[in-house]
Amino acid sequence: MRCWIGGLAVLGPGLPGWKASEAVLAGEAPWAPADCVVPPPAMLPPTERRRTSLAVRLALAAAAEAAAGEDPAALETVFASSNGDGAVVGAILEALTDPAGAISPTQFHNSVHNAAAGYWGIGVGSTCPSISVGGHDDTVAAGLLQAAAAVSARGRRVLFCAYDAPLPPPLAAVRRTTVPFAAAMVLLPEPGASARAVLDLRFRPDTTPAVAAPADALGALEAENPAARALPLLRALATRRATALRLPLLGDSVLEIELAPC
Repeated sequence: MRCWIGGLAVLGPGLPGWKASEAVLAGEAPWAPADCVVPPPAMLPPTERRRTSLAVRLALAAAAEAAAGEDPAALETVFASSNGDGAVVGAILEALTDPAGAISPTQFHNSVHNAAAGYWGIGVGSTCPSISVGGHDDTVAAGLLQAAAAVSARGRRVLFCAYDAPLPPPLAAVRRTTVPFAAAMVLLPEPGASARAVLDLRFRPDTTPAVAAPADALGALEAENPAARALPLLRALATRRATALRLPLLGDSVLEIELAPC
């Protein structure tokens, strides 16, 4: 499958947006640890804004940055998260341990895996198709494959956003997610003025072990959040050089990626 990449976004520790982070991702400036500041979603009315969790705000911030310059209501969307809203799910599980525990209706509707997609649709007024996916450590690859397939099948622009927020205890002990991280990109069906790179993707069976992350600070970040496994692709895009990548997918397959700058 072939598509083109338009708008880009990244949000994580020491990575406060694509423009501010491009030199770091390209290896032209050192990465400096810093808290990830997630802004409130200005696209939502105050009532809805107050209901959003960190995971939703993280996804909306990255999606909005990538979609800048686009008509966001016209974009199909794929939101990908390994953990969903673990903080909300954790709070619900804690409430269920109390004999008199009552589950908040707001927490209940935020617990579904497509909560971020729903808030995005409300915020931008979109009725376009939207898919929310999860694939454990391979969530980025699964989401990117889904987004590229949508571009190829329908010839529409698709916003792809991968995100995960830290988990509370005791969930944190069994699923390592220590920092917030999100990445987003708009995939295009044809080249144009906004295209940054052309992307060719192939899905095929392969059990070859994955290539280890680079032994640097950004490589270490990949182990701290499943969504940070988008970093190899983001780093390749930042260098503006032709690159080939292989992302593990579903244990017995890989997503092969070839990209070249436009």
